[in-house]
Amino acid sequence: MPSKRLLLLFLIFSVVLILLTRFNLSWPTFFILNGLLFLLSLGDLFLSPSKKQVQFKRTIPVEMERGISYHAAIHSNNNSTKRMLYHVVDGTPQSFDKLPIISGNVGEQASTVVHYDVTAKIRGKYEVNHLYVRYKSYIGLWEKQMKIEDRQEVKVIPDLTSMKGYLESAQQFLLHDGLKVRKHKTGSGEFTKIRSFVVGDDPRKINWRQTAKLQEVMTNEFEPEHGKYITILLDCGRMMGAELSNSNRLEKTLEAALTVAAAALQKGDYVSVLAFSKEVKVYVPPAKGMAHIQTILQAIYQVEVDASESNYAAVLAYLQTVQKKRSFLILFSDIYTFLHEESALVYLKRLRKRHLFLMLGIEDESLQKESRNESISIKKAMMKSIAQQQILMKRTEKIRWEKQGLHMVEAKEESLAGTAVSYYITMLNQGVL
Repeated sequence: MPSKRLLLLFLIFSVVLILLTRFNLSWPTFFILNGLLFLLSLGDLFLSPSKKQVQFKRTIPVEMERGISYHAAIHSNNNSTKRMLYHVVDGTPQSFDKLPIISGNVGEQASTVVHYDVTAKIRGKYEVNHLYVRYKSYIGLWEKQMKIEDRQEVKVIPDLTSMKGYLESAQQFLLHDGLKVRKHKTGSGEFTKIRSFVVGDDPRKINWRQTAKLQEVMTNEFEPEHGKYITILLDCGRMMGAELSNSNRLEKTLEAALTVAAAALQKGDYVSVLAFSKEVKVYVPPAKGMAHIQTILQAIYQVEVDASESNYAAVLAYLQTVQKKRSFLILFSDIYTFLHEESALVYLKRLRKRHLFLMLGIEDESLQKESRNESISIKKAMMKSIAQQQILMKRTEKIRWEKQGLHMVEAKEESLAGTAVSYYITMLNQGVL
């Protein structure tokens, strides 16, 4: 392909020849001189390597978190005795951030690596197939174009920032919610260790035998019993596709669910996950150990929002058949939609006899904002009254359901993961599971 440099050269040369036509330069001579310049420019093709002598390869992470920037690289290899300049366009899917044109140069019998950043916005499994390359000699009159097949599979998983934050420091992660990771109530739970008594410890837990032996006040430390069963239910119905500030409800729900799962697995509990809409989409049986978080992640990273409404009754009926042991059920869904499912209440009353139930939803910021607006006009006053009516209706229904022992909590999108883990820790601290 002719380069911009060649076109510019022809333009300048043609302008000069047109000016010379005023001094009796004939038109046949004009075209002959242009033709000679064109033939001479073809010599530039022999100054660039042949296509068989150059190789390009992409290096990209096989697993990426949604919205997180990762480093990728283009490796170029020149086996010829000619130097070259190149431009590469990576054929990433449209759901990835648009990449700039990657440029570089390679000397004779040399290799180079050019690094760039790539970010994926939507979860799922993708194939990155092609590299589109143009290269030229250092004179740069003509460019050679190549389409290189470089098939790689990339998995885009949920953003694990919240989960990593909890695993790094559980106490710091929960401090903004005002919750301390406390030990179990005195005298119950599993004995962990004997340590030195510090200010604030319960005197009733002093180990007098070790105190007498070491001549130092020692205390027993207990923690909640391990081996509890935690079941996480993920609603993938239509309402979970509602857009938030930087994602949708399902994305935030997945991040919170993985954080709760990591917290439970770290404490030795069994965790199972069930994703559903009008039918069950994914079910991960209960297991313990931190390795199980990868099983959960690989099972749910591709779940998407369905256009249909969620069938809570069918899913809860299915749950009764697969979860026989007493467990803590955590349902992530849209509370407003769930409150209108009277059929689900029948199944939940049955489940409540054996299991603990908690429903978590994301607060509707637009509704809350509308309810706080000033009534500066009739239209604004009507909108404010309707918003307040919706909030009051939701609060009344929640109270009715909570009287049946079915707890419901709404949290802001940025604190959903922290709220979910806080309630899990509270259940352990209270010893009700």
